[in-house]
Amino acid sequence: MTAPLLSWSEKALRLLRKMDNFNLPGSSRAQCLKFEVDGVQVGWIPATVVPVLSRFPQVFTLPQRGAVALCPSLDTYSSRSEAVHDVIKALREENHFTCLRGWREEKYEVRARYCDSPLLCMERAATSLFGVKRYGVHVNGYTRGADGALSIWLARRSPTKQTYPGKLDNLAAGGLAAGSSVKQTLIKECQEEACIPECIAETAQPVGTISYTYEDEEGVFPESQFVFDLQLPVHFRPQIGDGEVQDFLLYPIEQAKDVLVSEDFKPNSAMVLLDFLIRNSYIQPDSERYYQEFVVGLHRPL
Repeated sequence: MTAPLLSWSEKALRLLRKMDNFNLPGSSRAQCLKFEVDGVQVGWIPATVVPVLSRFPQVFTLPQRGAVALCPSLDTYSSRSEAVHDVIKALREENHFTCLRGWREEKYEVRARYCDSPLLCMERAATSLFGVKRYGVHVNGYTRGADGALSIWLARRSPTKQTYPGKLDNLAAGGLAAGSSVKQTLIKECQEEACIPECIAETAQPVGTISYTYEDEEGVFPESQFVFDLQLPVHFRPQIGDGEVQDFLLYPIEQAKDVLVSEDFKPNSAMVLLDFLIRNSYIQPDSERYYQEFVVGLHRPL
């Protein structure tokens, strides 16, 4: 029996639910244990990971009151970071978790809230084992023609990317590495991925964040993306930089709207484009039945 065709609105709603599936009925959330550092929850540890961590009692406490914590003796940023890194390296050598096959030599900082001081840092590939918050920067690059018509630049990811190879993506995007600011990451990703000069990249306007928590076979992913809008000169064309992109495509905004709900688009980047459409009134509350669900779905609490 053929499945019924979904409308654009239903596909967009399905995308948002998929990207926040950790908070939906039937997820593993009830089986996860809290991950605590210095008495503060900073993540969610999947039930399959808990027994493995119990092999390292000098680093992690045994589960109690629904939580696994770093040992209190690890009381500085450096001591916590080093101890956790040693555990993650050992697990990588054992080839125990598939997520560690994507080792990047890139550290993410761990904190309860973005405004808090970081408590430690850990290898990006391991963050899903602890369900710690991950932050990134995404850039909507757009142009306006002489007639006012808006078009948006999309990137086609390299076929060799570890994640979502060959999918459509925002103009530039990247994770917030330890020690880097949001603006530094913005300028770096614009330069490296799209060869956008700093004098243009720094004109990008911060327009908010999107946030969501999803889970898959590799763990739990609470993520928040800092979103920027960058108006580019009409005759400017992004150029391939570090090889993470194979092409840049300029889409009329209505065509971009259609493609964002397709399987051809990286899911969290599709959320960034959906947010752009809402903020620029290409999606209206009187004509879109799921307007409120879209707005709420783009800004889930972590």
